[in-house]
Amino acid sequence: QVALVESGGGLVQAGGSLRLSCAASGRTISRYAMGWFRQAPGKEREFVAAISSSGARTYYADSVKGRFTISRDNAKNTVYLQMNSLKPEDTAVYYCAASELLLPTSYGQYRYWGLGTQVTVSS
Repeated sequence: QVALVESGGGLVQAGGSLRLSCAASGRTISRYAMGWFRQAPGKEREFVAAISSSGARTYYADSVKGRFTISRDNAKNTVYLQMNSLKPEDTAVYYCAASELLLPTSYGQYRYWGLGTQVTVSS
């Protein structure tokens, strides 16, 4: 019922920044918590960040804490992931997702998923 499309990925040097966007359609995302996940080659999909439906609460994986910031603009039906101080190990396909739960951090807790956007960090 909710279609999610990520954008903003690309190639960046280590230490650089990227801002990912996730545009939703089909219905408003204001009722959903939103999250970002990533999947590197040969690895399982891992949690990156989550934000509650109102934006009042956020949670980050330890690996990105202090470097990444998740935010949302419910009026624009869009979620963002600001990524600073990027490292080569951040290279992955990044996915946004929507959940009915408060602040979910697990793959199975999200109902709707985008198709991902590639982020490549060179050394």
